[in-house]
Amino acid sequence: MTATADYKTLAERASKELAEATAAEALRWTADTFGDDFIVASNMQDAVLIDLATQVKPDVDVLFLQTGYHFPETIGTRDAVQAVYPGVRIVNAEAEQSVAEQDAEYGPKLHERDPNQCCHLRKVVPLRNTLAKYSAWVTGVRRVDAPTRANTPIVTWDDRNGLVKINPIAPWSDDEFNGYISEHGILENPLVSIGYLSIGCAPCTAKVAPGQDPRSGRWAGQGKTECGLHG
Repeated sequence: MTATADYKTLAERASKELAEATAAEALRWTADTFGDDFIVASNMQDAVLIDLATQVKPDVDVLFLQTGYHFPETIGTRDAVQAVYPGVRIVNAEAEQSVAEQDAEYGPKLHERDPNQCCHLRKVVPLRNTLAKYSAWVTGVRRVDAPTRANTPIVTWDDRNGLVKINPIAPWSDDEFNGYISEHGILENPLVSIGYLSIGCAPCTAKVAPGQDPRSGRWAGQGKTECGLHG
């Protein structure tokens, strides 16, 4: 079999064997299985996943999609992560065009006219290009994030990007997640405390009204709920 077929078989087996795994167990399996050949994705809303991952691999690679549209607070959180976890290597995945070059080719504010195309150019393509260098990636996707994520497995095969995908905190409730932040003093993007509960690019992120779905602040009024990174 090819390496891809081997890893796909591995993912299918692990999906069953680790279906009830704790985050620590899933990450230990990831480190034992892939060594240096995996990367942890973070949107720098918080450092929960990074904190968990560094417990099994202090020098883990951390993927940050540098879209060119981030809030200053998000860039500040990324820099703070590097200071708090000095062993990690932050991989800044950039789009093939700068924002200015994209504006020149497609017109300004593509995110307003065609947010799907903008996400594709500034997130999906850079993600795919970066993941091509690894055999597995770890994400912070949780089932409670959105209805589209309700059935997220802990381990799966990412057919779109051609590698194993691990979602170690998929089963965590909001209480478990927030409890981990409080108990361990985890870094959190300062925007969260003022109502930004799902943080993406600045032009496409708004505060969330009390009691509303956290992702209602993403692409508000545009009928879009996902950027395309997770299906």
